[in-house]
Amino acid sequence: MKNITTNRSAILGAAFLMATSAVGPGFLTQTATFTEKLGASFGFVILMSIIIDIGVQLNVWRVISISKMKAQQLANLVLPGMGYVLAALIIMGGLAFNIGNIGGAGLGVQSVFGINPVIGAIISGVIAVGIFLSKEAGSLVDKFAQMMGFVLIALIIYVVFNTNPPFGEAIARTVSPDKIDAMAIVTLVGGTVGGYITFSGAHRLIDAGITGRENLPAVSKSSIQGILAASIIRVFLFLACLGVVTAGVPMMTDNPALTPFVHGLGDVGRIIFGVVIWAASITSVIGCAYTSVSFMTNFHAGIAKHSRYFIIGFIAISTLVFATIGKPAQVLVLVGTLNGLVLPIALVVILLAAYRKNIIGDYKHPVWMAVFGWLVAIAMSVLSIITIYKYLAG
Repeated sequence: MKNITTNRSAILGAAFLMATSAVGPGFLTQTATFTEKLGASFGFVILMSIIIDIGVQLNVWRVISISKMKAQQLANLVLPGMGYVLAALIIMGGLAFNIGNIGGAGLGVQSVFGINPVIGAIISGVIAVGIFLSKEAGSLVDKFAQMMGFVLIALIIYVVFNTNPPFGEAIARTVSPDKIDAMAIVTLVGGTVGGYITFSGAHRLIDAGITGRENLPAVSKSSIQGILAASIIRVFLFLACLGVVTAGVPMMTDNPALTPFVHGLGDVGRIIFGVVIWAASITSVIGCAYTSVSFMTNFHAGIAKHSRYFIIGFIAISTLVFATIGKPAQVLVLVGTLNGLVLPIALVVILLAAYRKNIIGDYKHPVWMAVFGWLVAIAMSVLSIITIYKYLAG
């Protein structure tokens, strides 16, 4: 009975680790910015991104689970050396974004307690490190991710009903948009299942020993739960922002995601926003550090044996860089752009691995799932290249 309970906790924990890894400071800002730009039609973008996200995660989680290998191992079997390339992209991107996540946590502490965001970032870094100092770090990560996920959902729903969004128009434009922004879809997909987030939940299940054909139904369910949890947060934040946009209130230029909280709840809203952005940021710090280090574990036995300390070091470096240098905007933009390539590269590796007997044995990957995966990989590759070209040209 204990084993079943532990497995259920790990499966739900993996879903929420993926979801809360996706919901960081950038997630909040993106949602507010696109809502102001597209209005109720942003609902269609969210719907499309949810469908694509589910297709991506089903492919990734199932193949990793059936192979019982982490992504870098798969990649090296598909093409020698590719695992090192993928690991380098994930780790570099993860470190850059974790600096931003730590910064977001610092802003959250500042909003609630009015203290310097650098001090807030250091406090948040210490809390994250404390989780991994425990010998039961895996279980603590699962429980912490679930708790913060529920906090995020509850607080954002509370804000929604204080901004009075036009629910009817939101539903109508979700299925029949006035305007469609393809790049917004790419941005949302990349922000929800791109970079390290692609593998956060799947690698957690590998570490928990929940793999193999017998666990495929639970693995598939967990992957969908993760996308739906992140999407619920996105939908309610969109509705809160839509209420503000419909009322004709402009988004704050320096912090657009704060607008619906202050508009709907006044000064109390600033405190609630602080809790929301802190919860979103600290879980992203944990998920990012955990997943980034999981890409190192197969390259040296010592890293796997002492992975907790490498995770602590990853968080400490991120916190130190933010506290001494600040958030390196140019680096974040560049790595963010390059990170757009991680999803198509990773997805192609997974799809090729799905038909290699030395990786998946006699497992038959569903044809519809593979076709969907290839369509997403091709579309994301083209759009990522266009985005990088525009960045370099501009």
